[in-house]
Amino acid sequence: MTPKRRRLWLLLGSLSALGVAAALVLTALNDNLVFFYSPTQVAEKSIGPDRRFRLGGLVEQGSVQKDGQTVRFTVTDTHKTVKVVYRGILPDLFREGQGVIAEGSIGPDGVFTAREILAKHDENYMPPEVAKAIKESGQWKDKK
Repeated sequence: MTPKRRRLWLLLGSLSALGVAAALVLTALNDNLVFFYSPTQVAEKSIGPDRRFRLGGLVEQGSVQKDGQTVRFTVTDTHKTVKVVYRGILPDLFREGQGVIAEGSIGPDGVFTAREILAKHDENYMPPEVAKAIKESGQWKDKK
């Protein structure tokens, strides 16, 4: 085997190893990615029941029902709504009409089971994803 051919095989082997390593890293990252969706996007996409994602929007007025540590409420982006079930202690600032992000997965019955609830932390803050979804729906009200 000539030195030129040996270098070619070494280069091809190195590129193959690099490709396999990149594929493994991307596969591992894909399992840890958590996407953000608004209720309208959830209705339009078919998201598998085991797929973890973040659901963001506003807590619909009159939708919060508490039963011990289990809380049921509806998240809306003013076009579509998604029912949410959460078992645990809610953030102090969680209330109806406020922006919220729930992380979890959606069941076959269409109910989103949340593992974590994030609420806005002051009067001026709204998660950027929620603000964008509300602006896209045409329901954004500027505070002037």
